[in-house]
Amino acid sequence: MLHTYLPQPIIFNLGPIAIHWYGLFLVLGIITALLISIRLGRKYYNLSQDEIFDISFWLIIWGIIGARIYDIFLQLPYYIDHPWQMFQIWKGGLAIHGAIIAGLMVIYYFSLKKKINFFKITALFVPGLALGQAIGRFGNYFNQELFGMPTNAPWGIPIAVINRPIEYITNLYFHPTFLYESFGCLIIFLILYTINIIKRKKQNQYFYVWFTAVYMVLYSLLRFSLEFIRIDYTPTVIGLRWPQIISLIIIFCSICILILQKNVFFKKEK
Repeated sequence: MLHTYLPQPIIFNLGPIAIHWYGLFLVLGIITALLISIRLGRKYYNLSQDEIFDISFWLIIWGIIGARIYDIFLQLPYYIDHPWQMFQIWKGGLAIHGAIIAGLMVIYYFSLKKKINFFKITALFVPGLALGQAIGRFGNYFNQELFGMPTNAPWGIPIAVINRPIEYITNLYFHPTFLYESFGCLIIFLILYTINIIKRKKQNQYFYVWFTAVYMVLYSLLRFSLEFIRIDYTPTVIGLRWPQIISLIIIFCSICILILQKNVFFKKEK
């Protein structure tokens, strides 16, 4: 195995305030995603920095709120017994699917307000979102959460007894599924960024729909696959973990949108 070091969630304390690794990587992911979106917006999407900042501000706020609410509902019995922990986001508990749902609602509002094609905005933000996910997932390592099944692989990570599920209490090393997802999101980002460069002179409404669907399908396939080895609690339906059900729904909806785009989504854009 690589090591037996157990990471600590807190970087340092400033008096009564604790600075957490999870929060640091969350902020780094958000900043990186914003910088990527600003660069792409000015270079390929003909959107001003002010417009991107305006949309990004509300995407960040509602993305965090949506991610937290979604996670709370997935583990509602626990939070009913521990209501004070609903607001402790520095300990983890931000579900990306909740952030995506909230983000789509924010983008829909701004697409109407600013009269910009909805999929033009989603296409702008998905590369940065993928890179932000790749960075943010490292916070799970320091929180000792979202790991996978026990493993004897040389890259397995040690998990403290207090963080192990009871059925795996005697196991020490586990799959770093958050790291797998991080690398997967990094690859998705590189694919999306490369597509932007290659298609920089051929972007139109059809491209925006297709480009958004590429992210949705790629990330959903990644998440669906990783859920087979994750062991954190989540509801199950017909033998599948809830994130797998959501991933399948996203893939189905993305395919339907691609089929319908010429008849439904082709509208005059800004």
